[in-house]
Amino acid sequence: MSAKPKGKHFKEQFDEEEVLLVFRKHPIVMRRGLIYFSLALLVGVSVALFKPTYGYFFAGLAAGALAGLILIFPYWVRWYFSVYIMTNQRFIQQTRSILQVNVVDIGLEQVQMINYQISGLEQTLLGFGTIVVQTYVGDLVIRDVAHPAKIQKKMVGILRDLGIHPTQRPGTLPSGEQVEEEI
Repeated sequence: MSAKPKGKHFKEQFDEEEVLLVFRKHPIVMRRGLIYFSLALLVGVSVALFKPTYGYFFAGLAAGALAGLILIFPYWVRWYFSVYIMTNQRFIQQTRSILQVNVVDIGLEQVQMINYQISGLEQTLLGFGTIVVQTYVGDLVIRDVAHPAKIQKKMVGILRDLGIHPTQRPGTLPSGEQVEEEI
């Protein structure tokens, strides 16, 4: 891991918290927006079918590109501002779109297991899949993650480096003995 400068990397970061891993979904999540962008370009250029001059062709191309950018923008925002952050204390999922903000915050000691799944030809060829973070309160399913095997390996490595063993229950030692807290 590379050393990062001190300071806050995200708004909700605690003072004593260190960011260890940041990742986001695969750009494939914008595929519907890319299809709309392509269709807008096609419709814009199709104006030249009725008046076949360079002027109409390039004006239609420019109008189609502008319409395509407007159509793809919400998909890009949803992809770019959906970030997953693992610190030395917690795992944070920040999902943002134009009109919605959703933050899930899980303490690392609550993590039971981290698994990944790559299913189907599309996911295998394009290198994306699903990561499932199993906790005591439920599962956090992260779909369409780029290189899920590498991300899962890094996440498990971070937990091990911090002395957190995902199969270990909170309040117990790795041997299974109960930890007594002093009051």
